[in-house]
Order: sequence, then structure tokens, then C-alpha cells
Amino acid sequence: MKKILALCLFSLCLLSWLTGPAIGESADDIVKKMIDALGGRKALEAVQDATMAGTMELTQMGLSATVTSYRKNPNKTRMDIEVMGMVITQAFDGETAWMVNPQTGSSEELPEQFAEYSRRDSIGDEAYLNPGKHGITYTLKGKETIEGKEYLVLEQAFADGYKASLYVDPKTYLVYKSKGMALNQMQIEVEQETVQTDYKEINGLMVPHTITIYQDGEEFGLMNITEVKYNTGLEDSFFEME
Repeated sequence: MKKILALCLFSLCLLSWLTGPAIGESADDIVKKMIDALGGRKALEAVQDATMAGTMELTQMGLSATVTSYRKNPNKTRMDIEVMGMVITQAFDGETAWMVNPQTGSSEELPEQFAEYSRRDSIGDEAYLNPGKHGITYTLKGKETIEGKEYLVLEQAFADGYKASLYVDPKTYLVYKSKGMALNQMQIEVEQETVQTDYKEINGLMVPHTITIYQDGEEFGLMNITEVKYNTGLEDSFFEME
């Protein structure tokens, strides 16, 4: 059961999804450039739902899985993970976080702490497009060098007090890494880093195809995206507790 819970916690990470600043460049300037780098405001706002499929290696547990994640604006997410002959479903319908327990086949509401993480993750690209609407602010913290390369560091602060750091490539203005707190498989908060690489253009939008998760400095999991689809007409009921 601990392994199953860890898989569910990993899905919260999937969530969602930095040289020194130029003279006069503000946090708002950088966010605008990030929007352009991802494909532009118009293209991002045209996305009503998104489906991503891929493979996942849970390094610490020695498990391999296939995963499909779904997102529907404005605030719905779902992830189906197939591992060891079981399908684990975890979702957020805009209010309630829930999962299907593969051992019983029944749906269970997850604790409020899970819902808090899901609520933030469900904001998606709106966190860049309309941060004020969601009570999100950005502060430019300067630069940081990672493996010999400098990145712009943005602090992303949510209305509930949660803060994360975004490391933005100053050449592409794509996010290389995000860092914040998350729950581990023991339901203990740990520092989590999500590294996003291998960006590819899909229908005019830039999508990272390799996502690596670190918890307290150790690799937790690696996901490789194999398929991305937009606007397939996902129904609200698909995200509601079964």
C-alpha cells in the first residue's frame, strides 16, 4: 500500500508543469516572455483540455509504469497509472481530491492536504496567464548557477502562503526546474525539485518530454512523455469521484 500511495503522491508532482536579469527586466517581464516561449497567450488560452501519456520509472521503488494525465480548464485534473497489473486513478474535480484504491476497487476521498496540492496544480498555465485572478505573485530573486549554467530565479507565491522557485533559462525563457515542498510516500513534507527537459513543439506549444523528480536531493522518479493531445472534449464527469 505504501508503494501505491507513493505513486499517488508522485502524480501530485505532475503536476505541474534561469543568466542574470537584463537591466530593467522585472518579474512581470520574465513571465510575459515565458508565455511567449510556451507558444503565446492566444495559443495557451485556446487549450480547453490536455491529455499526456508516457512511461514512468519510480527509481526509489524499482517500479515501471505507464501513465496518462488529463487536465481540463479551469480546475480539473486526473491521472491514471498502470503498474503491476493494476490501474491507480487519482483526480481532482475542482473541489475534491480522490483516488480509486486498486486493492478494493472503490473510490476514496483524499485528505485535505492532498486537495491543497491538487488545487494549486489544477491552476495550470493560468498561473502565468492570469496570476492576479488566482492570488499568485512573482518576485525576481536574481540568478543561480546549476551545473555551470546560470538561470533566472522567480519566486512564485500563492494566496494560501505556499511558495515555489522557478528556474528559467534566460535564452529560451522555458522553465528548467521548479522547487518547493511536497508530500513523500510517508505523507511527510519534503523539498521537491522537478526538472523539465527535452522541450518539443506540439500544435504550436512547447512541452517538456522528460520530467525528473527529486525529493530531498535524491531521484524519486523519471517520466518520459510519448503523446500529447489537446481539446479532445473531456467531460466534467470524467474527473468526478466514481
